[in-house]
Amino acid sequence: MSINKTPEKNSILFVWLNNYAGILLKTPSKTLVIDPVDVKAKSFQNVDAILITHEHYDHLDPPLLTDIQKATDCTIFADSTSAKKLQLAIPKDKLQAMKPGMDAKIGEVTVKAEKSNHPAQEPVTFIVTSEDNVKVYHTSDSLPFPELAKLGLKENFDVVFCTVGIAPGATPQTGFEIARLTKPQIAVPYHTATLDSQKEFAEMLKKDLRKTGCLIPEQNKIYQITKRN
Repeated sequence: MSINKTPEKNSILFVWLNNYAGILLKTPSKTLVIDPVDVKAKSFQNVDAILITHEHYDHLDPPLLTDIQKATDCTIFADSTSAKKLQLAIPKDKLQAMKPGMDAKIGEVTVKAEKSNHPAQEPVTFIVTSEDNVKVYHTSDSLPFPELAKLGLKENFDVVFCTVGIAPGATPQTGFEIARLTKPQIAVPYHTATLDSQKEFAEMLKKDLRKTGCLIPEQNKIYQITKRN
């Protein structure tokens, strides 16, 4: 899945790739892929960076990453455990381990790792800030945690991806709590195999968090989100 068009000014484009946290994200100059699994390497023609949040099978596929990296010469930014699993397959200068609080530059795009509340070894979540300062928070399959409130105030998120199913303890309610704490312009319910869980999440937003919009994504469809004024 490639996005051939370029986002409008102050916008990003994204595609949800699977039932989990797989996201293809395009800024005006860079293309990033987050937690790709259940996809074919040849689907990605132009990739500048891959972000990996943790080592679970629905987020980390080492052979797939190796194939994408070889084809595109992209850099992989991964949690420490995943980075160790990849170190023999990915060139040293194309692999960077990320811990909460660390950031990195991909041209004019910034990637920052933050805490994750998920039963993995060293999981992270990622904030991606575009050239136009559009802020996207990929929460992987994290459950809510108190620090999200301060993070939301500090970052003023435009888009937050919220887990609503499949992962341990994850429900539409826990996804809503992530949105309530971070207060983004747009909340996107993902990491689910059912439309009902996404709709339940949307109803909670509509009732209790009216300033946050909800975008219910379909897999492999391109969406554009524009930064609020």
